[in-house]
Amino acid sequence: MATEAQSEGEVPASDSGRRDAICSFVICNDSSLRGQPIIFNPDFFVEKLRHEKPEVFTELVVSNITRLIDLPGTELAQLMGEVDLKLPGGAGSASGFFRSLMSLKRKEKGVVFGSPLTEEGIAQIYQLIEYLHKNLRVEGLFRVPGNSVRQQILRDALNTGADIDLESGEFHSNDVATLLKMFLGELPEPLLTHKHFHAHLKIADLMQFDDKGNKTNVPDKQRQIEALQLLFLILPPPNRNLLKLLLDLLYQTAKKQDKNKMSAYNLALMFAPHVLWPKNVTANDLQENITKLNNGMAFMIKHSQKLFKAPAYIRECARLHYLGSRTQTSKEETQQRTEEALRELFQHVHNMPESAKKQQLIRQFNKQSLSQTPGREPSSSRVQKRTRSRSFSGLIKRKVLGNQMSEHKDKYATPEAVTMSELKRASKENMNTDSSEESRILLSSTQNLLSSRSSVTTTHSGTWTGSLLAAF
Repeated sequence: MATEAQSEGEVPASDSGRRDAICSFVICNDSSLRGQPIIFNPDFFVEKLRHEKPEVFTELVVSNITRLIDLPGTELAQLMGEVDLKLPGGAGSASGFFRSLMSLKRKEKGVVFGSPLTEEGIAQIYQLIEYLHKNLRVEGLFRVPGNSVRQQILRDALNTGADIDLESGEFHSNDVATLLKMFLGELPEPLLTHKHFHAHLKIADLMQFDDKGNKTNVPDKQRQIEALQLLFLILPPPNRNLLKLLLDLLYQTAKKQDKNKMSAYNLALMFAPHVLWPKNVTANDLQENITKLNNGMAFMIKHSQKLFKAPAYIRECARLHYLGSRTQTSKEETQQRTEEALRELFQHVHNMPESAKKQQLIRQFNKQSLSQTPGREPSSSRVQKRTRSRSFSGLIKRKVLGNQMSEHKDKYATPEAVTMSELKRASKENMNTDSSEESRILLSSTQNLLSSRSSVTTTHSGTWTGSLLAAF
């Protein structure tokens, strides 16, 4: 049985194949955090965008869904919830009215069964799911019906919100499994919602193409997984949460098919009517679509461990949505600090005593284009980058700082920061000397400072002067 199932592409029965499971968290042990592990969720920015800007999030996801599957105007409007689904077979407003009426009556009683899906209801149903995880080897699980009397007792207990001791032996696994199906069958709409019905039919039609670009009959599994990942992102949170719990349970059940005789496809036949089929329709209403829906349900069970994470490009778009603006702000702040440094240096030169050296420095400022003159708006002209000289950099630092700073041997080392007052004091001392070499050095350093204005970056606001000296 196991060999036959694997040939049909069923979930393998062995527990050793954990490679299909994808971890949703990364644990980082940072020594600076006193040994406390920090857990990062790779979908953090995706969830943040979903909660804080749902319209932006939905537009991002839906635009990628339509890239993968062709949704005409009406079907796209249904996916967006702008128009109601036209149910197959003419199941329409009358049946919908009575279903809504029954739902309202049950909701007034505050019950779980038959009410719209809520997190509180999921918490009650999770007791059934947790128990079934411990009893996956029961033959015919989800297929063999349980005892109706025991099921009613269990149903009433769940409706009251009580915690139930399912380990007492009062209930059988088949009672619990049947009641779980009953809960899904009494939801006002399928777990995957009416809005997504046509999208799932289109995902089932995603096929591979041959070398000539012709469509084949081989399903394109990677595109189907990607489309389902996107579609699950825009499910209502309660639906998405319960779907994840359910598919994981069915995945684990199918892995024990050598004991329980329930393959992924057999489970799909049991659950597709509650998860995918529109309410109040029959197999005759669905006609040829019933095969697509059943196969689609089996596909979701087999690949459930991959379906509840966002595609990499959605993660990146969400991350850039929040971090991209920070990067732009940092660049603007850096440019502003550089402009302020140049203006201060320019003002310092003008305050120097009149001398030939001062005139030389002023002429160097005036030689720059309008975009390079301190206090002017930058123009569109391009600035040529100067090649930095390691030996010349050391010479400048020794002359300006009076041999107080030694030259680093590592070419990637960053010079220590110096304050503007130190730069002023050092330059004033140099201006009082008759050394032509020192004049040439200060003149060249001013010119290099101006030429590096557009490329200077700093990491800390308090060390911008040191970064400017690095350009020398």
